[in-house]
Amino acid sequence: MLSRRALLLVPPLFLCASRLRASPALRIVSIGGAVTEILYRLGKAEEIVGVDSTSLFPREALQTKANVGYVRALGAEGVLSLDPTLVIASEGAGPPDTLKLIEQAGVPIIRVPDEPSPAGIVRRVETIAQAVGATEQGAALVKEIEAGFAQLADARARVSRPARALFVLSLQNGRPLVGGVGTTADAMLSLAGATNAASSLTGWKPLSDEGLIAAAPEAIVMMDRGPGGATSDPFVFPAFAMTPAANGKRLVVMDTLYLLGFGPRTPAAARDLLAALHPDQAGEAER
Repeated sequence: MLSRRALLLVPPLFLCASRLRASPALRIVSIGGAVTEILYRLGKAEEIVGVDSTSLFPREALQTKANVGYVRALGAEGVLSLDPTLVIASEGAGPPDTLKLIEQAGVPIIRVPDEPSPAGIVRRVETIAQAVGATEQGAALVKEIEAGFAQLADARARVSRPARALFVLSLQNGRPLVGGVGTTADAMLSLAGATNAASSLTGWKPLSDEGLIAAAPEAIVMMDRGPGGATSDPFVFPAFAMTPAANGKRLVVMDTLYLLGFGPRTPAAARDLLAALHPDQAGEAER
């Protein structure tokens, strides 16, 4: 027969077992580079079974997890074949029909806001942390991110002569596709204390030779991946050669996800861009 003490222990033991059965390990498909990065920072790497092709950081994400395709061109079959219990996707993920099929198959989808701002990044972290039961880790990560943005604000306040910069997403026969108002590029330039030379445009727009010359950028910012990335020298094209940026070939090339991902590393990325765009004021900004 069980002792009285043993009998008193039975309910808690059964309760514990019930909770374990009710909360099995998650099988997460992560859609979006920042989403994956945040999940890794929250200590959830082991619960990720699949990622999208923009999940470039940390490197082991694409090396060790199944690749379900590009964030905006997903296939329901590829995602469902991983037997996920949860899909966490950035707001821009799609197409919508694919996400609808995944939900109809009984897999919940958590949609993460894409707002490219310090507050938006905090909301991303909090949304993901709540979804995976990592609220404490999420709070610690938010604190770290907010401290990074506070340091960035101090550095930005010391920039007295904002650089006039143009973000070039791609080059097609010398014709640039640039980031205007409302883009992640515009948000990043603002964080780095720079003036967007394409502020007369909204969204990603092609820029004519005349428009490029009139924009008069003092620096060109490009990504190291994708069409027109680091392998392209914009100053070989006549219109670029006629801009102030051509003096000394002021070209800043940075990692794509680091620069435009708007994840946990964004405060550091913005400070790096600030220093690159304001080399004459970098010392002032760091003091």
